[in-house]
Amino acid sequence: MTRWWRLGVGLVLLALLAWLGPQFMPDYFVRVLIVMAVNVVLVSSLGLSNGFTGVFSLGHVGFVALGAYSSAILTLALDKKLAYLPDLLGWLAQIQLGFLPATLIAGLLCALVGLIVGAPLMRLNGNYVSVATLGFLIIVNVVLVNAESFTRGARTFTGIDTSTTLPWALGWMVLTLLILSRVAYSPFGRAMRATREDLIAAQGIGIRVLPTRLMAFIIGAFFAGVGGALYAHYLGSFSPATFYFALMVTQLAMLVVGGQGSLTGAAVGVVLVTLLSEVLRNLERGFSLGSLTLPPLYGVSQIVLGMVFILVMVYRPSGLLGDRELQLVDSSKASQGASPEQEAV
Repeated sequence: MTRWWRLGVGLVLLALLAWLGPQFMPDYFVRVLIVMAVNVVLVSSLGLSNGFTGVFSLGHVGFVALGAYSSAILTLALDKKLAYLPDLLGWLAQIQLGFLPATLIAGLLCALVGLIVGAPLMRLNGNYVSVATLGFLIIVNVVLVNAESFTRGARTFTGIDTSTTLPWALGWMVLTLLILSRVAYSPFGRAMRATREDLIAAQGIGIRVLPTRLMAFIIGAFFAGVGGALYAHYLGSFSPATFYFALMVTQLAMLVVGGQGSLTGAAVGVVLVTLLSEVLRNLERGFSLGSLTLPPLYGVSQIVLGMVFILVMVYRPSGLLGDRELQLVDSSKASQGASPEQEAV
């Protein structure tokens, strides 16, 4: 089966899942699938900068938060704005956009912020850039907590329409992976990996390091904003604490487990961590099986997840897939010597 046939079959199956899933599946499984799809958007966009350029950013969740609040403010009904955000700027208080335009604006806003923040930070290397991007995340959180006119401060931002359905989530997931794969496995993508592997050698052959890193950072920020908007319209209510260290650690764990230099690895990491979390969360409430009764062991799921992460890092330090992609092409072509980059999704 050719590459395009496999891709077409995959898209048809996803379309059927998006259409029929909510009609025949329990609501719990539909919600798990939505969370998975949104997390694939967030983690794969994180992987573009962290895995393909080697710039280990800890501030990705800051863009997720900006996207969530931007979309929430733009889509909030006018009467709810008057009740919840009475001190909102006049022009913002008078507009109410649909879900799709608000999501796109949230992504573009985050891309602009990514340009402003990334221009100075992408000059840094190693631990310095990690600490600097962590500082960006902290600044975003402090601003959200104190900008009560826009965010209600530390209180819960509620009243948001829950527009993120399974078709929307899967559609954005497919679009994100297709665009990111075109970027990552293009000549520009090879330049990104060159800066990751050897900075001096990359500069020696004429690759401009700052524009390369900055463009990857901006693209990642755009899809983080889109993912944040999807997340906001899935939850319906949230606070600044929703988009802070816990979410950052979860996304990094998904990326590292799947493989930082692989888009399909990011998706695999999301699926594995989400399924494991859900199974352990249900088991820790206790259960009975015949004469065996296990009492509630609250918190044990986090311990087991931590142990799994340690084992993966010990035995697969580059993640389950490393830099490899799950191939969607005819294996005979791969055997004819085509490069993995050319054969990837």
